Amino acid sequence: MAVAGWWGDRRSAFTVFSSLLLVHCVAILLFTSGFLLTRTELPHYSHCSDAFQSPCGLPDHQSPPQNANCWTKPAVDRIVIIVLDALRFDFVAPSTFFQEKKPWMDKLKVLHKLASESESAARIFKAIADPPTTSLQRLKGLTTGGLPTFIDIGNSFGAPAIVEDNLIHQLVQNGKRVVMMGDTWTQLFPHHFNKSYPYPSFNVKDLDTVDNGCISHLIPTLYDDDWDVLIAHFLGVDHAGHIFGVDSVQMIDKLQQYNEQLEKVVDALQSQSGKGGLHENTLLLVMGDHGQTVNGDHGGGSPEEVDTSIFAMSLKRPSFPVPSEFDTSSCKLDLDGRKVCISSVEQLDFAATVSALLGIPFPFGSIGRVNPMLYGLVAGTWNLESYDMSSSHSQLKMEEWMHNYAKVLCTNCWQVKKYIDVHTDSSVIGFSIDDLKHIEEIYSQAVNWSTDSLHDDISSFDALKKQIDLYSSFLAHVAELARTKFTEFDLRMMGIGFGILLTSIFIHLLVIKWVDDMYIADFHSHDINTVSFGLVVSCTIVAARACSFLSNSYILEEGKRTSFILASIAMLGLRHSIMKKKMINEAAALALLIFILRFTIELGLSKQGSPEISEFHSWVYVADLLPILPLIILAYLLYKSISSSSCNWLLKFVITGSIFSYILVALHLTLGSSSLSHMTPPIFDGIKGNFIPRAIYIMGIAQLLSLAVLQFFEDHKTSNWEETTLMKAVAMLSVWSSTLIILSGKQGPWVALASVIGGWLISRLKGLDPDYKNGSTGLLARYSSPVTQWSLLASCLFFCTGHWCAFNGLRYAAAFIGFDEFTIIPQAILLTIETYGFSHILPTLGLPFLVAYRHSSNKTKQTRESLNQLFQAYLIYGLIMAVTTSFTVLCVMIQRRHLMVWGLFAPKFVFDVVGLLLTDVLICVSSLIYFVRT
Repeated sequence: MAVAGWWGDRRSAFTVFSSLLLVHCVAILLFTSGFLLTRTELPHYSHCSDAFQSPCGLPDHQSPPQNANCWTKPAVDRIVIIVLDALRFDFVAPSTFFQEKKPWMDKLKVLHKLASESESAARIFKAIADPPTTSLQRLKGLTTGGLPTFIDIGNSFGAPAIVEDNLIHQLVQNGKRVVMMGDTWTQLFPHHFNKSYPYPSFNVKDLDTVDNGCISHLIPTLYDDDWDVLIAHFLGVDHAGHIFGVDSVQMIDKLQQYNEQLEKVVDALQSQSGKGGLHENTLLLVMGDHGQTVNGDHGGGSPEEVDTSIFAMSLKRPSFPVPSEFDTSSCKLDLDGRKVCISSVEQLDFAATVSALLGIPFPFGSIGRVNPMLYGLVAGTWNLESYDMSSSHSQLKMEEWMHNYAKVLCTNCWQVKKYIDVHTDSSVIGFSIDDLKHIEEIYSQAVNWSTDSLHDDISSFDALKKQIDLYSSFLAHVAELARTKFTEFDLRMMGIGFGILLTSIFIHLLVIKWVDDMYIADFHSHDINTVSFGLVVSCTIVAARACSFLSNSYILEEGKRTSFILASIAMLGLRHSIMKKKMINEAAALALLIFILRFTIELGLSKQGSPEISEFHSWVYVADLLPILPLIILAYLLYKSISSSSCNWLLKFVITGSIFSYILVALHLTLGSSSLSHMTPPIFDGIKGNFIPRAIYIMGIAQLLSLAVLQFFEDHKTSNWEETTLMKAVAMLSVWSSTLIILSGKQGPWVALASVIGGWLISRLKGLDPDYKNGSTGLLARYSSPVTQWSLLASCLFFCTGHWCAFNGLRYAAAFIGFDEFTIIPQAILLTIETYGFSHILPTLGLPFLVAYRHSSNKTKQTRESLNQLFQAYLIYGLIMAVTTSFTVLCVMIQRRHLMVWGLFAPKFVFDVVGLLLTDVLICVSSLIYFVRT
């Protein structure tokens, strides 16, 4: 490497690494602009007057459509919508519907009771959401009747107003008075509510503020007559899941609280449901926006996340039964021996169904179907007040219901077809010609059939059944096509971005080859091997791992696969160590450590469990005290590093500050423990909560500033570069680790200790091969194997800390450690540190241990050689990241129309490209910290 200019090696290294960062940024920006495009949102709105254009005729109750009830015949006067955020399906359905009973089941017993009563028009629905299952996407999908867009997931913490036509807009435009209380909705619909009672929702540790606000206003509002639609959005279950998990006392308490409140709501509605009462014709909907995993996460597309519930109850007398041909219910006895039936509904159908029940225009972009079971629960009561179910007119009444439903579906299909036509004309990349032709054929067949049969007085049962099937087929085809092809992809931009990314890999290889040649020419006159067994194995492993990202199965099992690859390398190293009878203990320890990491990934022990796991209090105390042990070991290692070093006093001061931070972390873990906090002296009561985390954050910032000052003012001496570099690495790692440990909870100290042990073992074992000592191999051949192991260990740490490449793998609660209120910048920084700390930040900053650990020479030439080795190690590490990310990019480009693209491939893409850019930035920072002028 050239040694010239004021900055010397530091300047050369920074120039190379920053150039690669720039190339990666350009490549990812171009590819992302072509891949993560949102679907086209049209600036069109539905209007009552549009009914004149419908082939379905005007509603029977009016002519022409001059008032609000203009598209369909209204079936209800009022709707009460209670949204329970993150409501899993098994929170609502009786436990008898599942193979195994869980502690959180059968808590909402009031819903079981109502759904089983023959005299009540109530039913439980399994509602299926479309991923991504974040609250913004789900509320947007529920109100617009469209599909969510992946790129909008970033707006979940700063929800913008929905400008697309939606259910709330149609309610307001058509004279419906809407009252809202609780979370999120005022941000999405800022000027739509007659009354609103919003409450702050981004303190994930707060389980009660939003819920208590809803409770205080909900019951009194039910006795007022100044509203038509009431929306109450409860948030406690979502927060309880994020913090404590589903299997926790807090979650069960929340569900029981909801059960009590729902009983009060039902009592208030039923007390006014008599003839002429305020709620004579009111519909109650209790629903979730999405589900959650057992760990309380959501955002992906797993069944636990997409399966939620809708409970619907009409305050009218029992409705006329929906014809069995349209009834998809499954019925079982609950724990009390009552028959409970559960139907299924797509959340995509919600906006269209509610619009049909209220008689307002469907949102322009809605592609859902009016669900027959939910619609029939209320609409089946038309003109049946004096109807005798046992009379001979049963068939006629059934056909009358089907006739009404067919007219609604006719309007439904006409609206969807109109939207598809406009979308095709407006979108750059719409449906293909074959898809449009197929849709047109199905729609024409349905409309032609309706022209012949809809205007008859009462059509035959078979004709109506055929007609409804044709309409349903059209809507199902549109929904299926929309799920696969609505998102627009710019293949040209994606191709350019991917091409630039491949070019960056080629540049990487050229620079690595150039450094290898320079090293051989400058420091050695005899022949040197440029290929080694370790290089061949490393290239094979990196290539195999990268290619595995083309398979969704391998992506799902990436943690296990990575640990298996690393274990295989460790076993090869152990065999080599036994044969040479050297460093057997170190090789065995590395294999054991990898086994422990694999065991952690397999069992998912890195997620904090329920506080009720053990009934033996003595073991609870041990479990709470155990994380302090690795903190003591880490603090001792830091103390030994500064006591035996002659480095700059500022470095010693920074490391000493980290030791103090570890003490604060231990105190924080003790005070936060439910089993130990009551044993601490009262003097510590004032520092519980946010004080200690904020103190650690402030100390960390001060330490980083001190290291920055050191870089500008220290007098670099190449004679002690190895020792100084090691101490700088120790200082950097200790500063970042204290913040990372407190964000990671009880698992943090253990993972930090594992990363230290793993890094030390890899650094030691690289000297097992005699080629590393006598310099008979090039730098690429020498460092390819240890750097590959270093990279694989970092990846294993990502998965063993409870993360995976999906948005439900983010530990959102970590963003609020030290904070109660949500502020985008600090929370984003904390979440990034917690997510990428052990897998990207610490491994990248700690890479100099591979080079500087074994050197003790004080010669300037030896220092220059070490700098070249460190430069090459960082190049290899960056290359491995670039190769794996490139294959992830190739995967999402190939699988862009795959069913799992938004649930699996796109999140993997986002995690990997963020990881690549973060690694590039950290390598640039490392080049300024560790490289000196020689």
